Amino acid sequence: MTIRNRKPLIALIVAAGSVLAIPAMAQSAKQQAAHAQNEAAQAQQAAAQAGKAADQATDAAAAASAQANGGGQTWASIDTDGNGTISKSEAQVNAGLAQVFDQADANKDGQLSADEYKAYVAAQQAGAGAAGPAAGQGR
Repeated sequence: MTIRNRKPLIALIVAAGSVLAIPAMAQSAKQQAAHAQNEAAQAQQAAAQAGKAADQATDAAAAASAQANGGGQTWASIDTDGNGTISKSEAQVNAGLAQVFDQADANKDGQLSADEYKAYVAAQQAGAGAAGPAAGQGR
């Protein structure tokens, strides 16, 4: 038996190969999408950890500032009325806090919240870090 016309056979083989290649490409696309989602999740986790580290650094800076300026005072010990914020009069027990109170009170309501103070400390740390290298470059 001889094969007289090979073109239909070749076309059938090519068609079968195409049909088998489509699921492989789809699976590859699914793997790529899953990989991209995994990378995005890892990036979000890293960002959350960086945020936590920044909060811890801010808390440590606030604690160090409190110790240096007020002998180990805590937020709760300064907040004598226990309302969660520090008034200008409450801040007077800590010389460093009293000095920066108006700058740290972002919404100017006369009450300093912990978030306002953290934001102020973070801004001061960022400003000090940015000023350092610039000072050495002005030769």
